[in-house]
Amino acid sequence: MPLRLLASDEIARRHIDVPGWCVAEKLLTLNSTFPSFPDAMDFINEVARLAEKANHHPDIELRQRTVKLSLTTHSMGGLTEADFALARHINGLQD
Repeated sequence: MPLRLLASDEIARRHIDVPGWCVAEKLLTLNSTFPSFPDAMDFINEVARLAEKANHHPDIELRQRTVKLSLTTHSMGGLTEADFALARHINGLQD
């Protein structure tokens, strides 16, 4: 099934399935703070493995112990199911 941009009502429904993530301006974002810098780096490396497997890569910012992830489907100019699927997998890392 080819990717397509999600309508606002579809985004709202999928947003329920990714607690902790915020939707704003065609982005799905997550801010997570970890006990230490190495813990934050471990999380980033796990996200990188998931992203590579999904062939869908988030923008990642690291500030000391805080990681900000931003998902969007750049080629489509907004949010698609690929963004929400990766967000669900990333949430699984934090369970």
